[in-house]
Amino acid sequence: MKHTLLFCFTLFLIPLTLVACQTSNVKYPYDYEQLSEDERIVIRFSHVVGEDTPKGRAARKFAELVKERSEGFIEVQVFSNGSLYKDSEEMKALQNGDIQMIAPAISKLTFLIPEFAIYDLPYAFRSSDEVHEFADSPAGQKLTSRLQPFNLISLGIWDSGFKQLSNNVRPILHYRNLQELRIRIMPSDILSEQYASVGATPKRIEFNNVFSELEQNNVDGQENTLSNITSKNFHSLQDYLTVSNHGYLGYFVLFNLEFWNSLPADMQLLLFETLQEVQQWEWTIAEQMNANILQQIENCQCIDIHYLSATDIEEWQQAFEPIYNYFRNTYGSYYVNALPRFSD
Repeated sequence: MKHTLLFCFTLFLIPLTLVACQTSNVKYPYDYEQLSEDERIVIRFSHVVGEDTPKGRAARKFAELVKERSEGFIEVQVFSNGSLYKDSEEMKALQNGDIQMIAPAISKLTFLIPEFAIYDLPYAFRSSDEVHEFADSPAGQKLTSRLQPFNLISLGIWDSGFKQLSNNVRPILHYRNLQELRIRIMPSDILSEQYASVGATPKRIEFNNVFSELEQNNVDGQENTLSNITSKNFHSLQDYLTVSNHGYLGYFVLFNLEFWNSLPADMQLLLFETLQEVQQWEWTIAEQMNANILQQIENCQCIDIHYLSATDIEEWQQAFEPIYNYFRNTYGSYYVNALPRFSD
């Protein structure tokens, strides 16, 4: 199934294309490399994960392709590992126009639009394809369109993958083993409710602070994708890993809306088409990287690994069913009913 880019681009594509045709004769100076920053289009792209993660690699690939295809007229400057802005800072910086582009974890958008927590529901998606299907659905596009009043526009969705659980107290063989564990989560009421419902204590901690919090035993464990766990070396501080695939972690590719609208139409089209290509590539490498990393962790025998069986997963899903009721009671049933697992 071919997925379109997550963004109601069809609303703009026809007029954008018409304008692009009208402006295609615009001649820029040929030697773009000699232009000053004021003369070029500069896109500052801030993110907080490592460079050797699916998001980190996709950001670099996007920058390289844009430079090549615009012949240097557009420069994407990538700042990884929170080197420019921290987790809690980058959204405001984007809205203010201090940077032009970020790719935050979807959970971090819930403080603007709480219904984005639909992506945080445990076992909401059975595969990444289902995530992409939902993101492209009327419900998914309705959600992303609600970002525009916040001076944000979504141009895509990148996968990190499915989350696993690690901790340094005991093996998580059953959801009851989560009782009394302090688990680091991203800022999301749904994630908080999820862990509280099984007797754990959720701790909202910025991604760049997770290693130090684990090291100082301020939390017992955390949930994340394997590429994020290993890129930040969390597993070196943990004794147990449960391959649970209990929740999806992905990123919306966001631009400052005012900046986006200021771009020439032909440049918008170049960026849009390049992001569409990079998105497909990123989805593939995210799946490959997480599979390879799991094999590497198995081979190193550096952490005790437990895999949930199909029966285990059914029990976990039943245990977390009250979280769906919480979502319905708080935000209504529209988005839950639109999930592929409920609309088959």
